[in-house]
Amino acid sequence: MKTYLSIYFGSTVLAIVITPIVIRVASRLNIIDTPDMRKVHSKPVPRIGGVAIFVSMMVLVILTLLLQNAVGESLRLIQHKVVVMLLTAGYIFFVGLMDDVRGLRARTKLCAQILATIIVCSAGIRIESITVTDRLTLDFGWFSWVFTLLWIVGITNAVNLSDGLDGLAAGISAVACGVIAILAVYNSDVVMAVLMLALLGSLTGFLVFNFHPAKVFMGDSGSLFLGFTIACSSVLCATKIETVVGLALPFLALGIPIFDTLFSILRRFLERRSLFAPDRSHFHHKLLALGLRQRHVVITAYVITLLAAGLGMLMLITRNAQTVMVFACILLLLVLIFRVVGSLRLRETITGLERKYTIYQQKRQEMENFERIELHFRQANIFDEWWQAVCFASDKLDFAGGLLPLTRRDGTERTLVWEKDDGHFSADEVVRMVVPVRDRRADSSLNIEVQVHTNGSLESAGRRIALFTRLMDEHGIAGLSKNKAESSFVASKHTSAE
Repeated sequence: MKTYLSIYFGSTVLAIVITPIVIRVASRLNIIDTPDMRKVHSKPVPRIGGVAIFVSMMVLVILTLLLQNAVGESLRLIQHKVVVMLLTAGYIFFVGLMDDVRGLRARTKLCAQILATIIVCSAGIRIESITVTDRLTLDFGWFSWVFTLLWIVGITNAVNLSDGLDGLAAGISAVACGVIAILAVYNSDVVMAVLMLALLGSLTGFLVFNFHPAKVFMGDSGSLFLGFTIACSSVLCATKIETVVGLALPFLALGIPIFDTLFSILRRFLERRSLFAPDRSHFHHKLLALGLRQRHVVITAYVITLLAAGLGMLMLITRNAQTVMVFACILLLLVLIFRVVGSLRLRETITGLERKYTIYQQKRQEMENFERIELHFRQANIFDEWWQAVCFASDKLDFAGGLLPLTRRDGTERTLVWEKDDGHFSADEVVRMVVPVRDRRADSSLNIEVQVHTNGSLESAGRRIALFTRLMDEHGIAGLSKNKAESSFVASKHTSAE
């Protein structure tokens, strides 16, 4: 126990010593985070604090290797899996540092995380089975690769996204490290206990400078390293404990960032925005919107995290169905907290899903109609057939009407008109647009004026207009046979006005 305490306090002191040096270096090299509309801080802050976290942890781990006691001996017999985990975590740290210094695309960082996770899985760090009760064991088989990939990449990004307020990500990650350290000691896993206590100490020392008002941010070098290391450590603990507790406890400790990430993905999906698009709708943003100050928001998140992790410890003394019930109740509590804060709105979510499905159905129907329309245009060889195809397109794309002014070879003018049979729409239900169509004559074009019914959505009208303009681009008059004269084609739905 003395060695464990020495590792924790040694890492804490080292982080307190190193962090000011990192702050000065970052300021001198101008590696700072400047304020903008999406961010909460109001002045530039150095953003490579992750260096202090990484160095403090690694130095203590190396020093522990030199100890001539049982802990040092266990660490010198370090397993291949842990070596791979530390090497890949170092790789993720340097990817994050490169992003802090030069900037990387979100997809590039995601690919780096996936690559590191595949390497970790190849080393045998996988969630292959979970014992839920004495009678129920989930054996994932080959799906263990997918499950582990989702777990590690998901938690890595969850911690990264939670780094939005001074001390928020560091404090929540510290609780998670403490939980995994307790699990490791409980399971007599000396190596994992050393790693988590060293990381916990480095976070404690870093928080001296990162708590509001922050003198330094951890940056992606810190948040990605933390998320990846905690995720891999939880997998290693889970494989040794072989019960649902091994994953459930770290999940609860990281409940705020995990649920915040899940709800953010759902929100962006429903709003049809990129999953990588930033916004101001995260859990901490909602608390700020309620009138809480930044320091109070972070403390609130700490209390919720400690409450979830503390209640989760009950799973260590329960068995079978009782363990599952405890886990489910704490999950429900976290969801209710998100609901009260405003991050989860059930009615809006259901409405959004319905709207998303409606838009999907509309797009699918529009593309089916487009493919049918294209067949008509491909069969058109003369102007009359082409105009028939235009009228057919207008009908299938739900246009209210359209007209095409023409000038005959003798100079007289004529207008072809198409109107929908039941076409009586108010002005605010129709979008009018003039579409130029290349004529057979050189440097000449005709203008079709179309009236598009909105069907309650300008977006829908825009999609149908886009399909129509594509048809005019690909099947214009210029491609028709030139030896055919224009006809005075008039049908039931089309009239000709002189």
